[in-house]
Amino acid sequence: MIRNIIIAACMVTAMIAGCTAVPENLKPVTGFEAERYLGKWYEIARLDHRFERHLTNVSATYARGENGEIRVLNKGYNTKTGQWKQIEGHARFLEKENVGSLRVSFFGPFYGGYHIIALDRQAYSYSMVAGPSRSYLWILSRNTTLDEAVFADLISRASEWGFDTARLIRVEHNRPDD
Repeated sequence: MIRNIIIAACMVTAMIAGCTAVPENLKPVTGFEAERYLGKWYEIARLDHRFERHLTNVSATYARGENGEIRVLNKGYNTKTGQWKQIEGHARFLEKENVGSLRVSFFGPFYGGYHIIALDRQAYSYSMVAGPSRSYLWILSRNTTLDEAVFADLISRASEWGFDTARLIRVEHNRPDD
């Protein structure tokens, strides 16, 4: 009985850690400055998932919360329902605050990885974020558009790192925020 409980606890711990771990052979950015990353970001491209299906005009706003937390507000327009959808969550750094690797939760105690794997270090004007596996990828910008040369470079790097960039969806930004 105790052995089964220990095995179950180990499995749950491994599942939770696996949901926040950095994908193999990827490194989150170091020298990260959280205060510069705060504010509004626009989703330029993503690998599609059911929780973002049919969403356009997607943005994420990050703000400092309590006890070192980062508050997260994700918002997008659902083209199927014709309504804005938003969800609030929180994030905590996995390591030190100067490493762009966080665990994010939108649903209670369940966390997912948020790993900044590319970043405009001068202006913090764009970033590329991986989830806990190579099936999660987002390209973000401070503006609703991103220079095509920068976008092409990020796509090339993502492809080299093993992401299926042929499946990337370009996100439209054709509606003012509600």
